[in-house]
Amino acid sequence: MQLTDFNTLTFDCYGTLIDWESGIFTALQPLLANGGNALARDAALEAFARHEAAQERETPDMVYSDLLARVHARLAREWGVAADAGADLRFGASVPDWPAFPDSAAALAYLKQHYKLVILSNVDRVSFAGSNRRLGVEFDAIYTAQDIGSYKPDPRNFAYMLDRLQERGIGPAQILHTAQSLFHDHAPAKKAGLATCWIDRRHAAAGWGATPPPPAGAGYDFRFTSMAAMADAHRAAIGH
Repeated sequence: MQLTDFNTLTFDCYGTLIDWESGIFTALQPLLANGGNALARDAALEAFARHEAAQERETPDMVYSDLLARVHARLAREWGVAADAGADLRFGASVPDWPAFPDSAAALAYLKQHYKLVILSNVDRVSFAGSNRRLGVEFDAIYTAQDIGSYKPDPRNFAYMLDRLQERGIGPAQILHTAQSLFHDHAPAKKAGLATCWIDRRHAAAGWGATPPPPAGAGYDFRFTSMAAMADAHRAAIGH
């Protein structure tokens, strides 16, 4: 299997293209400070991962910005901080402030010359629009949890995307799903019959950070530690 075997890259955004862990941890600072909580970064992110995944299961049709507000409220209760609806809403609206990884825009600009680029994201349309401005590329299609009514790893998300792409004449064998999260993306993508590329952004860190641990046997076909490394591998594959 080669990177050149595909004509469409489908992407998770958060954790893959957008540095959501830095964005989340920054947005959690007021809550951590109000609780006098000296949690280390990864401990705070792991708590976020637990509550986000649980809230997505409980309210699969909730718009992501509202879901994040609920997660913030759950974290406040866990950390013994008084309820503050305004703070919850500010956290929910923080997605457009989350930074892009430094290599994302350039890698996407290069890959756009060789592939159709598609987003499949656990987010709402307004939040993604803010992130898209940071990425500086026009995606060929954008499918959000708000469009679908469920959150990855629900198989409905991949079924929805595959149905929409089939309408465009793009079949599963033409698609390489590219993502950081083995839990949200690689496990369900492989079950949907897709080849996958792991962008292992946490390769230098222990644990899983803001994503829950993956199920046993979650696999992938390619692994790179950054989007820049993936773009470089494609250049090498075509002899540039």
